[in-house]
Amino acid sequence: MANIISCYKWVFDEEDIRINPADLSVDCSKAKSKISEYDRNAIAVAVTTGEQRGDQVISLTFGNAGVKQSLKDVLSRGPAEAFWISDALAEKADGWVTANVLAAAIEKIGDYSLIVCGEGAADTYAHQIGPRLGALLNIPVISCVAGIELDGNKITAIRKLEDYRETVKATLPVVITVLPEIMEAPIPGLKAVMVAGKKPNTELKITDLGLTENELRPCIKPIDMRGYANNRKNIVISDGNAAAKVTELIGHLKKEGVL
Repeated sequence: MANIISCYKWVFDEEDIRINPADLSVDCSKAKSKISEYDRNAIAVAVTTGEQRGDQVISLTFGNAGVKQSLKDVLSRGPAEAFWISDALAEKADGWVTANVLAAAIEKIGDYSLIVCGEGAADTYAHQIGPRLGALLNIPVISCVAGIELDGNKITAIRKLEDYRETVKATLPVVITVLPEIMEAPIPGLKAVMVAGKKPNTELKITDLGLTENELRPCIKPIDMRGYANNRKNIVISDGNAAAKVTELIGHLKKEGVL
């Protein structure tokens, strides 16, 4: 029985984030955290696949001290065990650092057949972690996955791209990054939440992962962050009958390139 590892990120709840209208600065001081919406779908895929194959599903995350709060939530979603790396370094980590840490943790866990990631994180949506993990672990990566089928050590995946779908095959172990529509993430029931507290979880210290100073040094340094100001034209169509209003509306939409 091999492990299916589901990677996830503990992020700020976007509903709690506030934008200061004066200077568009971003205020996360009162924001609660949650498992990234995209990663919830990835967890559901991992759990369903594990149930079908009889494989054990393990969740894995890297974050700051607050990431420990995610354990009960993630374990209530079906994984049998959770591994987590908590370090202040996560607050400034870019895709390079995060992938290095997760890859080292995955090698420490070992015996994996499938690694499942969301196509992108809810906060950055950078599309980096899955491909970087594949490169570091030297295994195939299938991105933009909208459907999968496993047969023994073979995986067939449907990739949803901009204007077409592509079906690809690979031999396990494989990293896949899944799109949100691949599977709806169920809401854990009370029994699942209660059982989650009894499931094992293991903290991995970043100092025990054998990473070099360079592998823990971010390549990207954020300089500034501002909210997006959507300046609408607020065109009001009030004159004429219904047909004339519709015609005028269509004219504006065509002018803006919407139609």
